[in-house]
Amino acid sequence: MKKILLIIQREYLSRVKKKSFVVMTILGPILMIGLIFAQFWIKMIPEEKQKILVVDESKLFTNKLENSSNSTFTFSNNSLIDEQNNFFKTDYNVILYIPANIIDSQKIQIFYKKQPGLSLQDYISTVIEKKLEDMKLIASGINANQLKSIKTKLNVTNTKIEKNGIFETKDNEVSMILGFLAGILIYFFIFLYGAQVMRGVIEEKTSRIIEVIISSVKPFELMMGKIIGIAMVGLTQFLLWIILSAVGTTLVGNALMKDDLKIEAVEQTYKSNVPQQKDVFKELDSQQKTEIINSFFEQVNFPVMIGSFLFYFLFGYLLYGALFAAVGSAVDSEADTQQFMLPITVPLILAFVFSQNVMTNPESALAFWLSIFPLTSPVIMMVRIPFGVPYFDLFLSMFLLVAGFIGVTWLSGKIYRTGILMYGKKNSYKELWKWLFYRA
Repeated sequence: MKKILLIIQREYLSRVKKKSFVVMTILGPILMIGLIFAQFWIKMIPEEKQKILVVDESKLFTNKLENSSNSTFTFSNNSLIDEQNNFFKTDYNVILYIPANIIDSQKIQIFYKKQPGLSLQDYISTVIEKKLEDMKLIASGINANQLKSIKTKLNVTNTKIEKNGIFETKDNEVSMILGFLAGILIYFFIFLYGAQVMRGVIEEKTSRIIEVIISSVKPFELMMGKIIGIAMVGLTQFLLWIILSAVGTTLVGNALMKDDLKIEAVEQTYKSNVPQQKDVFKELDSQQKTEIINSFFEQVNFPVMIGSFLFYFLFGYLLYGALFAAVGSAVDSEADTQQFMLPITVPLILAFVFSQNVMTNPESALAFWLSIFPLTSPVIMMVRIPFGVPYFDLFLSMFLLVAGFIGVTWLSGKIYRTGILMYGKKNSYKELWKWLFYRA
């Protein structure tokens, strides 16, 4: 045990002292904060004002298209050819051509000097579609206001009834986002730091340093020390990312975002979740607004969510780290790892692919079996947890993951102890199978 601790210490300190670790630890949160606020500010930047010249041969829309904050419509009595010939002599950005047979053809044309944004095209098509619909309703003798009053949009509240009579309300959108983010973080963590284990083993093997190291420690001790040491490096970096990102987001947000922008962001969040109460939100005070936003997150059991995340984060990595270490010991270069990587990566990729199916039906048989199978449970169980998972399923999944880790580590250790000193030979699955039965 003492030797394993020394190896863990060596792996941990040698990696956290590297400049690349320090740079990535600082750069990661900066990039994350930058992306978050860049998206926000891009949305707040007003689009270029578009001056649109309308050639309406149908005469159905003349002076009936309303200007917006980013576009103004001017109607022309000239032909389309005349306006095209004079286009560059004017300050108009766009020519909107509405043909005489617009009702039958349902086609319009946009001519421009510079490519207009999609938002302008959407706005033009939406406005014209609405006018055409109104005209068709009037022609059919249907009152547009009556039709509008018939349209209904429901707000569905999901409430689960437990056996003990407790009612639990769930917001599926919040659950889907949290579950998917947790699953994808574990997915990338396993690939990122598992690959580091494999590269570390290959480097020590090719440089022949391993021959000196195993004269003092057993191969299994070396493998475990390397896996756990790199896991601690990953956890350290991950925790620092969370802390720095949270502090940075708060500081930058308070410094850059004015109160009216903060209120607008909250309003947009509320509108997207409760669309039929758009105007009600404006009448609430700041405390009520905060309570509404917090209610979305109170529906998730965060102690269980965080505890489970740390568990699957760690043991998922340990299980795959043992497999990556075995692959690293069986090859002489990273280029030779491809044939052995496929069986390892397929379960993780399948977990990522099936996560969407699990989000739409978190209590299906597929979701259950994938969430307890050790090679897919780190991702799938984290997708299921925000929706509410029976404790039996959760503990069974954890137990099988730990058992899977012990079993895989034992098997990987057998491959590792033989392959670590094997040089210059292209190994196959048949050869690895023989190694499993070699006696020490």
